[in-house]
Amino acid sequence: MTPSAERVSAPTFARRDDRREGRELVLELVFRPLADPLAALFLRARISPIAVVLANATVGLLAAVALTRGELLLAALLLQVKTLLDNADGRLARISGRVTLTGRYLDTEADLVVNAALFAALAHVSGQPWLALVAFLALTLVVAADFNASQLYREARGDESRAPAASGGRVEQALETTYRLVFAPQDHLVRSFSARRFERALAGHSLTQPATLAYHDRLTVAVLANFGLSTQLTVLGLCLLLGAPDAYFWLVLGCLAALPLLQVRRERMARHALA
Repeated sequence: MTPSAERVSAPTFARRDDRREGRELVLELVFRPLADPLAALFLRARISPIAVVLANATVGLLAAVALTRGELLLAALLLQVKTLLDNADGRLARISGRVTLTGRYLDTEADLVVNAALFAALAHVSGQPWLALVAFLALTLVVAADFNASQLYREARGDESRAPAASGGRVEQALETTYRLVFAPQDHLVRSFSARRFERALAGHSLTQPATLAYHDRLTVAVLANFGLSTQLTVLGLCLLLGAPDAYFWLVLGCLAALPLLQVRRERMARHALA
């Protein structure tokens, strides 16, 4: 295997994949214990996972509306409800055997719409539209780095994710097209950058399995997992409770600033493994 053999093509499935290699602490300690019984309740009520995805997106948009109106406490509460539902829909899909590409695409794209609405609301409340835009783009890149780091970690260990079977329906095709237009370029950019930096770290040496495993390491995945959306919305909620919504911009930029540090560490680990 040569360095260029690391796959840089964008995955053909959406980013919602609950088999995470890194533990997102706020998810494991707070939202997942609450989401599991809620998903069981939805199952008994015969509520579909798609309906829960739409519900969590609606609650997220309502949080953005509340934020625009300056109702910070209500917005903070709605964000946590949105996060709870966002975790319950994946759990419901698994226990009901209804994991679909449509659901994964819809969940991913709904999150983007909600994030855009939230940052627009933050721009209005803070009076700093350009900082809000930069923070939104930063969060988008951080989420892409999180997703792709987890996927590449699995691929390096021969445990690639499998997409649900395609239904061929028009809604699914429309959602897939949107995904490929919006998210695939981000994924390709992150993977291409990762492959180039890995090749540079090897400095002409032959690729080895230890170097590959050292480069795609668990600590990087674990750190990035805790930059995930569940954590982001929890932190945003805390900023709103403290009456400092614009502080969230700087926290997002701090997450972005951590990416180069993680990258330098990964390259050093790969070179050390070669030695």
